[in-house]
Amino acid sequence: MPNNNRDLLDLLKFELCFLEEGGYGRSPHSPRRPPQIFEDTLSCMNFNSQAERIPCSVCQLMQFVPANCASEAIPCRHIPLDPKGRTLTSLYETATQQEVEEVVGNWLRATIQRLERERASTTSA
Repeated sequence: MPNNNRDLLDLLKFELCFLEEGGYGRSPHSPRRPPQIFEDTLSCMNFNSQAERIPCSVCQLMQFVPANCASEAIPCRHIPLDPKGRTLTSLYETATQQEVEEVVGNWLRATIQRLERERASTTSA
Protein backbone atom coordinates (compact mmCIF):
# COMPACT_ATOMS: atom_id res chain seq x y z
CA MET A 1 0.00 0.00 0.00
CA PRO A 2 1.17 3.54 -0.63
CA ASN A 3 2.26 5.73 2.26
CA ASN A 4 -0.95 7.72 1.97
CA ASN A 5 -3.06 4.71 3.10
CA ARG A 6 -4.10 6.64 6.22
CA ASP A 7 -5.39 9.56 4.15
CA LEU A 8 -7.22 7.18 1.83
CA LEU A 9 -8.90 5.44 4.77
CA ASP A 10 -9.94 8.80 6.19
CA LEU A 11 -11.37 9.84 2.83
CA LEU A 12 -13.35 6.60 2.45
CA LYS A 13 -14.63 6.77 6.02
CA PHE A 14 -15.70 10.36 5.48
CA GLU A 15 -17.53 9.36 2.30
CA LEU A 16 -19.31 6.50 4.08
CA CYS A 17 -20.35 8.76 6.94
CA PHE A 18 -21.53 11.44 4.52
CA LEU A 19 -23.54 8.85 2.58
CA GLU A 20 -25.09 7.25 5.68
CA GLU A 21 -26.04 10.64 7.11
CA GLY A 22 -28.00 11.51 3.96
CA GLY A 23 -25.44 13.93 2.59
CA TYR A 24 -26.27 12.99 -0.98
CA GLY A 25 -29.85 14.18 -0.69
CA ARG A 26 -31.02 16.91 -3.04
CA SER A 27 -29.08 20.11 -2.68
CA PRO A 28 -31.03 23.31 -2.03
CA HIS A 29 -28.54 25.03 -4.38
CA SER A 30 -29.39 22.79 -7.32
CA PRO A 31 -32.59 20.86 -6.45
CA ARG A 32 -33.20 19.74 -10.03
CA ARG A 33 -29.82 18.06 -10.44
CA PRO A 34 -29.39 14.66 -8.82
CA PRO A 35 -26.41 14.49 -6.45
CA GLN A 36 -23.18 13.10 -7.86
CA ILE A 37 -21.42 10.61 -5.58
CA PHE A 38 -17.82 11.58 -4.77
CA GLU A 39 -18.17 14.88 -6.69
CA ASP A 40 -20.71 16.65 -4.46
CA THR A 41 -18.71 16.30 -1.27
CA LEU A 42 -15.69 17.86 0.36
CA SER A 43 -13.73 14.75 -0.64
CA CYS A 44 -13.60 16.10 -4.18
CA MET A 45 -10.75 18.53 -4.70
CA ASN A 46 -12.93 20.43 -7.16
CA PHE A 47 -16.07 20.60 -5.02
CA ASN A 48 -17.65 24.06 -5.34
CA SER A 49 -14.44 25.33 -6.92
CA GLN A 50 -14.66 28.55 -8.88
CA ALA A 51 -10.97 28.34 -9.69
CA GLU A 52 -9.23 26.25 -12.31
CA ARG A 53 -9.94 22.54 -11.85
CA ILE A 54 -7.33 20.43 -10.08
CA PRO A 55 -6.47 17.38 -12.21
CA CYS A 56 -8.30 14.25 -11.06
CA SER A 57 -5.03 12.38 -11.55
CA VAL A 58 -3.92 13.53 -8.08
CA CYS A 59 -7.09 12.31 -6.34
CA GLN A 60 -6.82 9.44 -3.84
CA LEU A 61 -9.69 7.63 -5.58
CA MET A 62 -7.66 7.26 -8.77
CA GLN A 63 -6.09 4.08 -7.43
CA PHE A 64 -9.51 2.42 -7.83
CA VAL A 65 -10.07 3.67 -11.39
CA PRO A 66 -9.20 1.15 -14.12
CA ALA A 67 -6.23 2.31 -16.20
CA ASN A 68 -8.31 2.48 -19.37
CA CYS A 69 -10.66 4.98 -17.68
CA ALA A 70 -8.03 7.22 -16.09
CA SER A 71 -8.32 9.84 -18.82
CA GLU A 72 -12.11 10.14 -18.59
CA ALA A 73 -13.48 13.58 -17.69
CA ILE A 74 -14.63 12.30 -14.28
CA PRO A 75 -12.63 9.13 -13.59
CA CYS A 76 -14.23 8.32 -10.21
CA ARG A 77 -17.48 7.55 -12.05
CA HIS A 78 -15.70 4.53 -13.55
CA ILE A 79 -14.64 2.75 -10.35
CA PRO A 80 -16.00 -0.82 -10.39
CA LEU A 81 -18.26 -0.95 -7.34
CA ASP A 82 -19.37 -4.57 -7.23
CA PRO A 83 -18.59 -7.99 -8.71
CA LYS A 84 -20.84 -7.17 -11.68
CA GLY A 85 -18.51 -4.30 -12.53
CA ARG A 86 -21.18 -1.65 -12.10
CA THR A 87 -19.85 1.89 -11.91
CA LEU A 88 -21.43 5.21 -11.07
CA THR A 89 -21.72 5.85 -14.80
CA SER A 90 -23.75 2.68 -15.35
CA LEU A 91 -25.75 3.10 -12.15
CA TYR A 92 -26.74 6.66 -13.01
CA GLU A 93 -28.26 5.30 -16.22
CA THR A 94 -30.23 2.42 -14.69
CA ALA A 95 -30.65 2.70 -10.92
CA THR A 96 -32.57 4.82 -8.46
CA GLN A 97 -30.68 7.12 -6.10
CA GLN A 98 -31.38 4.68 -3.28
CA GLU A 99 -29.89 1.79 -5.29
CA VAL A 100 -26.85 3.89 -6.19
CA GLU A 101 -26.27 4.76 -2.56
CA GLU A 102 -26.67 1.11 -1.50
CA VAL A 103 -24.09 -0.11 -4.01
CA VAL A 104 -21.66 2.69 -3.11
CA GLY A 105 -22.17 2.10 0.62
CA ASN A 106 -21.43 -1.61 0.22
CA TRP A 107 -18.31 -0.81 -1.82
CA LEU A 108 -17.10 1.74 0.74
CA ARG A 109 -17.60 -0.65 3.68
CA ALA A 110 -15.84 -3.53 1.89
CA THR A 111 -12.96 -1.32 0.74
CA ILE A 112 -12.47 0.20 4.19
CA GLN A 113 -12.41 -3.26 5.77
CA ARG A 114 -9.93 -4.54 3.19
CA LEU A 115 -7.60 -1.57 3.66
CA GLU A 116 -7.78 -1.85 7.45
CA ARG A 117 -6.92 -5.57 7.26
CA GLU A 118 -4.00 -4.81 4.93
CA ARG A 119 -2.79 -2.09 7.26
CA ALA A 120 -3.07 -4.35 10.31
CA SER A 121 -1.14 -7.14 8.59
CA THR A 122 1.70 -4.79 7.59
CA THR A 123 1.98 -3.27 11.09
CA SER A 124 2.01 -6.69 12.80
CA ALA A 125 4.64 -8.11 10.45
